[in-house]
Amino acid sequence: MADSERFSAPGCWAACTTFSRTRKGILLLAEIILCLVILICFSAGTSGYSSLSVVEMVLAIVFFVIYMCDLHTRAPFINWPWSDFFRTLIAAILYLITSIFVLVERGNHSKIAAGVLGLLATCLFGYDAYFTFPLRQQRHTAAPTDPTDGPV
Repeated sequence: MADSERFSAPGCWAACTTFSRTRKGILLLAEIILCLVILICFSAGTSGYSSLSVVEMVLAIVFFVIYMCDLHTRAPFINWPWSDFFRTLIAAILYLITSIFVLVERGNHSKIAAGVLGLLATCLFGYDAYFTFPLRQQRHTAAPTDPTDGPV
């Protein structure tokens, strides 16, 4: 039992470090960290807006684990690129709306910091949505231009 745990741990760590070096891994880690910082800022100011950060952080962790463990290839019944695209698009829109409301209210310094970081999160989630757009990732093969019968 101890041997199987010892051998599975380096494989899991290697998968985590390998995925975290990819563009998607870096984006998801940045989303997790930024949501955590925004959650701390909102909790210091008011707790009314912190639910958005909690939900987005949990969803980013879930997608990080799914992509890290290659579960998206093992569960083809869910369209993972579209799910991830809509997650990031909705997060960008909600962070934009929430940040505008927070910055207009002009609360204490932690609320203003959370609003500014929310605008940064809007850009980050929008960037992630742009690069995970499924139709953008489809590869089309070029039509052959040479005649198939051979040279004429």
